[in-house]
Amino acid sequence: MASTTTTDPEHPDHTFSSIGKASGEIEGIDVPLLNGQRHSEKYSVAAAVLPFLFPALGGLLYGFDIGATSSATINIQSPTFSGISWYDLSSVQVGLITSGSLYGALLGSILAFSVADFLGRRRELMVSAASYIIGALVTTLAPNFVIMVIGRLIYGIGIGLAMHAAPMYIAETAVSQIRGRLISLKEFFIVTGMVLGYVIGSILVEVKAGWRYMYATAIPFGIVMGIGMWWLPSSPRWVILRALQGKGDMRDLREYAIYCLRRLRGEEDNDESASEEVEEILVELSYINEENEATFGEMFQGKCLKALIIGTGLVLFQQITGQPSVLYYAASIFQTAGFAAASDATRASILLGLLKLIMTGVAVMVVDKLGRRPLLLGGVSGMVVSLFLMGSFYTYLGNIPAVAVVALLLYVGCYQISFGPIGWLMISEIFPLRLRGRALSIAVLVNFGANAFVAFSFSPLETLLGAGVLFFIFGGIAVLSLVFIFFIVPETKGLTLEEIEAKLL
Repeated sequence: MASTTTTDPEHPDHTFSSIGKASGEIEGIDVPLLNGQRHSEKYSVAAAVLPFLFPALGGLLYGFDIGATSSATINIQSPTFSGISWYDLSSVQVGLITSGSLYGALLGSILAFSVADFLGRRRELMVSAASYIIGALVTTLAPNFVIMVIGRLIYGIGIGLAMHAAPMYIAETAVSQIRGRLISLKEFFIVTGMVLGYVIGSILVEVKAGWRYMYATAIPFGIVMGIGMWWLPSSPRWVILRALQGKGDMRDLREYAIYCLRRLRGEEDNDESASEEVEEILVELSYINEENEATFGEMFQGKCLKALIIGTGLVLFQQITGQPSVLYYAASIFQTAGFAAASDATRASILLGLLKLIMTGVAVMVVDKLGRRPLLLGGVSGMVVSLFLMGSFYTYLGNIPAVAVVALLLYVGCYQISFGPIGWLMISEIFPLRLRGRALSIAVLVNFGANAFVAFSFSPLETLLGAGVLFFIFGGIAVLSLVFIFFIVPETKGLTLEEIEAKLL
């Protein structure tokens, strides 16, 4: 542990007027760092594991909820296995159980807009872990339907906060060489959680009160996440931002940022690498005018607006290219194709979950080598082909079920090497530091809002237009997303967060 001053930046006692007055040693040397002459970022692979693992558990708990709920809604409606007297639920009540966490996530995203920069990434993840634990506990012990939905909402708030803060914490604490891999690996954890939820659900679906045990399974993971985030240091970049914006004593906050960075990099007290890296971040942030706190109106101007278009555009297309709807058809597609072993929804979901894991693993391995744009362009191109194949199956090729199976597998695989991990990666990288908290909350809100819109509008649109036409529409939207990616989305591979802001926005 470093022996430097560790004043808590979240309760500052001092202020300063400007970066130039507080630290004259950084004046006049800012431009060369932005032209590539920067200090090499040193890190230990072992030290990089825990600052990734504990935030990523927030993603795992999100995925677990998706997987477990698919079986929980079956178990809770069973007169034999529900273990309750109020099992005779209407379709609206089942929908509220299923989507309760989604509504909570929307609330969490709105909440993050207001408190993210005040709390910091670490404390926001601690609040998220507490919401996961309380929400799972209330849901597990719910004596009636209303209390259960309240529990689902509280759990969902944890999802919204985790999906907002985890990408920021990982991006701001990881070195640029492996940042893409780590944030993409968070998507791997989401999918792992889904598969775990499907497996636990399939085991407990015919156990009395099995739905209670399904939701209770999330509690130990939430406890580990909370303890882990309490142990981890704050994001050094967030600490530096507090210093630049005059929310503490510059000297104390600089020393605290160095202390945090040393812990994150696994460095000894006498190693000056962390000190040099903090100085470089200070220089670059002061050069790109991060001293002033972003106003709400400023978020929709200049480079802030450009970053918002890139970030929200990606997460919007991530959802409106039909991802929730394609998975909705998974079980019926396998059943139509005659795969008896995978004809029920749970087994089909496990199979697709394993494919998601494999393809996300591929993306994790190559994202920092190939870059973000090649994976997005290649993956979304495959999604376009698969969506038009799906539309053709439901319109012209209904007697060839293999077409639907191939289209389904192609879609899932291509989504998991493109929009799945890269969407979350890009929104964690692209926003300038001083508006990152608020802007990312808007992006997460757009993501969950679009997810809810697609999920809830699918059935009426399918009735009105037919599945074939609907998949053709999704295919057309995917073509538009390709155009958006080609002309709007930049390549961020190998750049520090400060270089992305200075060079690409």
